[in-house]
Amino acid sequence: MTDKKICPICNKRRAERYCPAKDEQICAIDCGTEREVTIDCPSDCPHLIAAHRWEQSHPKPLAENEIPFPEVSFSSDIVRTRETVLSELGYTVAIYAKEQRSLVDSDVFAAVKALAETRRTLISGIYYEKLPEIPVAAGLYAALTKYIEEEKKREAEHPEVPAMKETEIFHLLVFFVRFARLRSNGRPRTRAFLNFLRSQFPVEAGMAQEESRIILP
Repeated sequence: MTDKKICPICNKRRAERYCPAKDEQICAIDCGTEREVTIDCPSDCPHLIAAHRWEQSHPKPLAENEIPFPEVSFSSDIVRTRETVLSELGYTVAIYAKEQRSLVDSDVFAAVKALAETRRTLISGIYYEKLPEIPVAAGLYAALTKYIEEEKKREAEHPEVPAMKETEIFHLLVFFVRFARLRSNGRPRTRAFLNFLRSQFPVEAGMAQEESRIILP
């Protein structure tokens, strides 16, 4: 009689599902409960892809305490008039994620929220900067800051184009992090939003930047 392999995570159930992150068989229940929590799942795992597909087809509204900057409101017009800037923010994140494989969605949230807080201080006239504590998130913060400053410089060289105000930048960052949170699933190691960005911006070596393809809600 062939011995039944037991799941190495729970040490109880039969191991019937291959886990590429652990390179061994685990049980289906632990695959579902530990996926993107204690298991750092690779983006090409078929079980992860199927789970993300199901989540996107059955979206759940965010609880009020999960909405970034719930006290902030702004006109939806800014999303349409500055769609290119939102697309560039997404492209910047995708490029950075390609070089920093450890980056997860929560790092993106931390970086963008910190940057939004910094831009809010500029609106008040008292500049204060507090970088994310996690190094990979701080690196993304720096990359996004560089893009914004370069965009402002380009606008200054073309006075015929309406320049972005600091209030607009703040609101765009708030919208971006809200959108990112909606495209994610809240698990600590998930890259659901990053995978979405990769599908919008295939940043393979030598590939030129494409036009905006971010699907806005």
